[in-house]
Formats: sequence, structure tokens, C-alpha cells
Amino acid sequence: MIWLTWRQFRAQALTASGVLAALAVYLLFLGLAIRNSHADLTDCPNVAGCSINVAMSDFKHQYSPFLGLTGALLIAVPAIIGTFWGAPLITRELETGTHRLVWNQSVTRTYWLAVKLVIVALASAVVTGALSLLLTWAASPYDALLGDRFNAFSFATRNIAPLGYAVFAFILGTTVGLIVRRTLPAMAITLAVFATFQILVPAVVRPHVIPPVTEQVAFTTEALQQADGLGISDGAVQLVGYTVPGAWVLSNTILRNAAGERISRGDLEDCMRGNLRRDAECLEAKNLHFTVSYQPADRYWTFQWLELAVFLLLAGLLAGFAFWRIPRGVN
Repeated sequence: MIWLTWRQFRAQALTASGVLAALAVYLLFLGLAIRNSHADLTDCPNVAGCSINVAMSDFKHQYSPFLGLTGALLIAVPAIIGTFWGAPLITRELETGTHRLVWNQSVTRTYWLAVKLVIVALASAVVTGALSLLLTWAASPYDALLGDRFNAFSFATRNIAPLGYAVFAFILGTTVGLIVRRTLPAMAITLAVFATFQILVPAVVRPHVIPPVTEQVAFTTEALQQADGLGISDGAVQLVGYTVPGAWVLSNTILRNAAGERISRGDLEDCMRGNLRRDAECLEAKNLHFTVSYQPADRYWTFQWLELAVFLLLAGLLAGFAFWRIPRGVN
């Protein structure tokens, strides 16, 4: 069965190996270029006429498109695996009738399915894991500079979480194919379901996997410097784009006075004189505060392991259903 599975899968495996090799070369050159630029950025404070803010902005704009394009490709890889490796795995056999040839030998249906699942799932994990680790290495100076590892795009394309996505997508495609028994509908359903997971998990599930840290922060000049500025929302004044170094900020940061009441724009107008330093000092003297909820930076790897475990668990449940289904629902 191993030899037969390899014969059926070798075209996809060789294609994936070629693409992986090409991307590995690209990411190697990209990673080296990023490191050279990062070294120049580090030396900037010691170079006459070099502005560190301008240098950092140039560094981000120079490599953001390349890393974004590669990240988008990596996000698409599990979906491609589920659609083109998982969905046809059973349906192709059923549509051509080749499964009968195997099942009429001494090979049981369970063993037939187990060999197919294990070999292709391992290949899915190896391809996706290699791409993820290469991208993580190439982008590490860029990510360290931005300190935004919880960003939905970065989180889904770095380290170990993509391995869970790939295995889950493959098992999902196989299970859908086992139920639908037609290749094209199975591919479409797999793609739609997996895309739904990719949207719902970062937007709805991930923020609540671990209860966030919630604390009250005094509105000071330093706090203002950690935000993009002040904004008005529903008549309330709030800090826009407030960040905690390396953390994932979840809540809006509405300013309140000492009595806990929201303040309005009119409450701040006497401080807005056009001098940034004096305006900030005046605002700080008003004894304002805001409440912020966030996931601390040191929880990053906990989230990565949890997401890997959850997607592998889902894949295991789907595989269990497939093993239950194969002796009963397929003739």
C-alpha cells in the first residue's frame, strides 16, 4: 500500500518539492538581505546625518511587500493542500473504481485509508512546516523591529501554527470527499469550510482562548507616545492605536476622569494650544485614565501551541469519523 500510495501521490509530491526548493532559495536571499539592511539600521545612530525614524520607515517599506507576498502564499498553502490533495484522495478512487481492486485483495479498508492519510498528512506537514520555518527565519529581524507577532497575518504564517492548519485542511478535504463522493463539490466545500475557519479563528476565537489581562492605566505623556493620537468615537475621547510592547491590545482605550466618567472633546479644548509638549503636560494634569485589555507578549508561544493542538485535535476527530465511515458508507 505504501508503494501504491506513493505512485498515486508522487506527481503532487515532486511538484511540491520543486516549489518548496524555489521558495527556499528566494527566502534565503530575502533573509540575508533583511539582515544586511537591519545591520545598517542598527549603525544608523552612529552615522552622521542618518535619521533613525526615516531609516526605520524605509526598512519597513522596503521589505513589507516581499514578506506580505510570501506570507499570503503560505496562508494559501493549507487551503491548496486541502483542496487538491485532500478532497480528491478518496473521490478519485471512487469515481474511477480503483478502490475495488485494492479492497478485493488482502488489504482492509481501514489499512488502505490509514496509509493514505499518514503519508499525505506527513507530506502536508513537512511542506508547510518547512515554508513556515524559512519565512520565520527570513522575517525575524523585521518582526523583532515591529514587535507585532500577534498580528493575524503574522501569527498565521510564522512558527508552528501553520503545521496544524495544513494537517487539518488535508484531513478535512479527505473527510468531505468521503461524504460527498464527487471531486469538484468536495474541493469547493473544503475550500469554503477552511476559509471560514481561517476567518473566524483569529477574529472570534483566538482573542478569548486565554482571558486577557485588564488594567487601568494613567493617561500620561508616555502613554500618549505609545498611541497614534487621540480620536472621537460615539462622543467619547479615546487613544487611537495604543500599543503595549509586543502585546496584543484588544480593547478600545476610552479616556475617563477621576470619577470614572467619559470625557468629551470639549473637556480637552483648553489644553489644545498647538504646542505638543505643553498640550501633553496639560492633558496629563487632568488626572485621566483608561482601561486596556491585552494578551501579553510572553503568551505568544502559548497561543502558537494551543492553536497547533486545537487544529490537530480537529484533524484527529475528522480522521476518526473517516475511519468509522469507510467500512459503512462506501461500497
